[in-house]
Amino acid sequence: MTLKNLIWAGSALVALAACDTAGGLGSSGDSPFAPTGSPEGEQSVDGLIVGHRLMEAGEYELALKSYLLAASQQGVSVDVLSAIGSANLQLGRLGQAEQILRRATEVDETFPPAWNNLGVVLMEKGEYGEASRVFRLAFALDSGRSAEIRENLRLALAKLDDPAYSAPNDFRLVRRGPGYYRILATPETP
Repeated sequence: MTLKNLIWAGSALVALAACDTAGGLGSSGDSPFAPTGSPEGEQSVDGLIVGHRLMEAGEYELALKSYLLAASQQGVSVDVLSAIGSANLQLGRLGQAEQILRRATEVDETFPPAWNNLGVVLMEKGEYGEASRVFRLAFALDSGRSAEIRENLRLALAKLDDPAYSAPNDFRLVRRGPGYYRILATPETP
């Protein structure tokens, strides 16, 4: 072994020894390496939040996968079911969306976003009578606070009174976040 190789090997050993001691690269907060172990508490990522962000970005299939992951980690709650149903609606899977959103309304009969999103599915299916009833219920449960639910109810009633009514297809999905509603507009089909 040459002197150059011997010096290189020695410095590599010193560097490795430094990493092994407390405060080395492995335990440093600014380490470029991913932490080991499983994240807990604030370090874990909420599948619902990730799914909502993916929905906003138009990545509905990825959002659905994130919501399913949230269901496996958090359990099947009304929030999770409503989110899964909304993702299926955006993917054009009306039958699955309706089934899941109906399940969400069974889990919590007082959850306005689930009722609203079920109404959107029913409107997409052309079931205007039931959709207007569902929107009325969502509006009442929300105490009229959500402009999105109010507008959906108005459009459903107009469509019920005149099935030939040709308002733009702008029914809105509603998602519950930490104390607020967020609009996810249904894309208009040409």
